[in-house]
Amino acid sequence: MKAHDGMYIGGEWRPAVGRDRIDVVNPADEQVIGSVPAGTEEDVDAGVRAARAALPGWAATPPAERAARIAALRDVLVARKGEIAQTITAELGSPLGFSEMVHVGAPIAVADSFAELGATYAFEERLGNSTVLLEPIGVVGAITPWNYPLHQVVAKVAPALAAGCTVVLKPAEDTPLTAQLFAEAVHEAGIPAGVFNLVTGTGPVAGQALAAHPGVDLVSFTGSTAVGKQIGATAGAAVKRVALELGGKSANVILPGADLAKAVAAGVGHVMNNTGQSCNALTRMLVHRDDYEEAVTLAAAAVAKYPTGDPCDPATRLGPVVNAKQHDRVRGYIAKGVEEGARLVTGGSDAPAERGYFVAPTVFADVTPDMTIAQEEIFGPVLSILAYDDEDEALRIANGTVYGLGGAVWAADEATAVAFARRMDTGQVDINGGRFNPLAPFGGYKQSGVGRELGPHGLAEYLQTKSLQF
Repeated sequence: MKAHDGMYIGGEWRPAVGRDRIDVVNPADEQVIGSVPAGTEEDVDAGVRAARAALPGWAATPPAERAARIAALRDVLVARKGEIAQTITAELGSPLGFSEMVHVGAPIAVADSFAELGATYAFEERLGNSTVLLEPIGVVGAITPWNYPLHQVVAKVAPALAAGCTVVLKPAEDTPLTAQLFAEAVHEAGIPAGVFNLVTGTGPVAGQALAAHPGVDLVSFTGSTAVGKQIGATAGAAVKRVALELGGKSANVILPGADLAKAVAAGVGHVMNNTGQSCNALTRMLVHRDDYEEAVTLAAAAVAKYPTGDPCDPATRLGPVVNAKQHDRVRGYIAKGVEEGARLVTGGSDAPAERGYFVAPTVFADVTPDMTIAQEEIFGPVLSILAYDDEDEALRIANGTVYGLGGAVWAADEATAVAFARRMDTGQVDINGGRFNPLAPFGGYKQSGVGRELGPHGLAEYLQTKSLQF
């Protein structure tokens, strides 16, 4: 692994203020593969000062020129796709094929979308006798998670730059090497000094300092709901804007008459992808009681197609979870499911390997809505299957958590699925296997967050409004 000893601030790599470092561990073999500086408040302050100094020039740059720099960044990411994918596999444990296709492929598509959108977006409009201007909000403090270490960076940085904002990024401490590669790509793309800055470090130190810094105008955070609440409180004390993409407990609702085999297989795949470490993973499968046992059998068969193993082996479809803490957390939830009376169909809390943070892909049946595994975000390869008797009960179960991030509906026809989806309290719903759309707004209802990412709605998060009356 290639790693820098400093922070990317003001267009150059600078030594960190402190001497403390954060080890990066490969979760597949528990070996240290690198380290990065543990940033201090002083490092964060330097990054924010650089971003503020660069803000006037970048905000005044014509949108088309800003969009061209984002396009150049996209081109660098394309050219370095293999290297980035290998790094993600090493520090996250994602199977290499998934790293290439999703962890790098998706953010390239997102960068491409903002390169186009930034050049065509209407940053001003005429309303009656007023001209309404949409201007950059200022300096953005971006705090990103480990589960999608490039996608979440691009989903924040690209729209912020397109809007004319400058950015200080604090990536997750588990996957900072990917962020360092991104900083290299920013430099190679010719984005002006200070427009993007990188400070590595821990959440309680660097993350908190960034959220609280008076020079930051907006905090964009993706992570747990608990931490999101803390950041929201910190930002609220300074009356600064926040964009929070938080936890989820998404329901995959299979209505009578749907293609059961297809819906179950797709639902299992959605949970197992990225080893279940997706905030919008469809971890609750809701099936009509008449189809229930068949669905359980189909789910068990589908899970068998997700063997754990070396993430660099093409045959591996399920890598480890990210770290020891997450390993213990997921296995604890599995034990809790058994304790509360759910039927363990396959998998379990026993580790499938002597080394590495692997968790057996697990399916629970006879899960009731009040069980812990049906209410709390597990963030691992664990599927709960729940039965319902009619659509109203299915809706109560689907909406019966504090979360509302993602969801899916399967039905015999599109109209039936859409009618049900309209009643779901969630920010995004896939209809009969709907595909990822980089222009569609992504974000949650309830405790799944505030604001939206991706597409024009994501760009709007980084803008503020001024009206001129004539």
